[in-house]
Amino acid sequence: MTTPIISFEFFPPKSEAMENTLWNSISRLQALAPDFVSVTYGAGGSTRDRTHRTVHRIVEETSIKPAAHLTCVSATRDEVDSVIQDYWNAGVRHIVALRGDPPEGVGETYVPHPGGYANAAELAAGIRKIGDFEISVGCYPEKHPESPDFDYDLDLLKAKIDAGATRAITQFFFEPDLYFRYLERARKAGITIPIIPGIMLQPNFNGLKRIAGLCGASLPDSLHAAYDGLDDDPETRQLVTAHVAAKLCDALHEGGVDRFHFYTLNRAELSLSTCHLLGIKPSATLAGEAA
Repeated sequence: MTTPIISFEFFPPKSEAMENTLWNSISRLQALAPDFVSVTYGAGGSTRDRTHRTVHRIVEETSIKPAAHLTCVSATRDEVDSVIQDYWNAGVRHIVALRGDPPEGVGETYVPHPGGYANAAELAAGIRKIGDFEISVGCYPEKHPESPDFDYDLDLLKAKIDAGATRAITQFFFEPDLYFRYLERARKAGITIPIIPGIMLQPNFNGLKRIAGLCGASLPDSLHAAYDGLDDDPETRQLVTAHVAAKLCDALHEGGVDRFHFYTLNRAELSLSTCHLLGIKPSATLAGEAA
């Protein structure tokens, strides 16, 4: 069985302490030779400037290929195009194109910005006009909460691909069959781009429940049982999270999955342990490049 290709997601830091945590994690995870690392946008584009600074620093100070998240929210086409051009000029060649959440928060009605891109498909087309970027987009093994059914959801993914998307990264999930059933639906619908499973590494179960409720991801009874009674025991929650992630990745790998995208929450430990169990070991030489 081949060694998987991996990538990591980070979010831009809000404070000096969080900045130190992020760059320590990047230094440690660079040693695993990820295919790329992505940097998120906050709801309503609220972290736009911090996202840009983080992406630029990755370009300037590491050998990792960054993928900058970009959304349609709260900006005109000209404003978004300016950001895309800035990334191209800085040497960024990969963008994660997302519609984005409403400025009022997840669950509120999404209304396109006047004069802006209406959705991720339009955004992908706009990116493609400016440069020959790799374009990643989101997809949903349990369908997007706003989609009435899977056929509608897959039509939206097809539109993103027709506009230039080159890979899809899934929303997180915890049961391998959800991914395999979704992959089968997508392939039957004629979708051939890589569909990379997104693996959530969140040891705070209350936080995970909140996020899952907003994005429509199910949490199996076994997961509730695994975290039961651990509200005041962060060390054990960390171990449980490592076990859950390793078990999920192992099942996916056994089923033929050769790429994984880890939602790191800016911390390295759980990503390192999960990758270690997948046979991915750090290189001391690569680690030194980000120090």
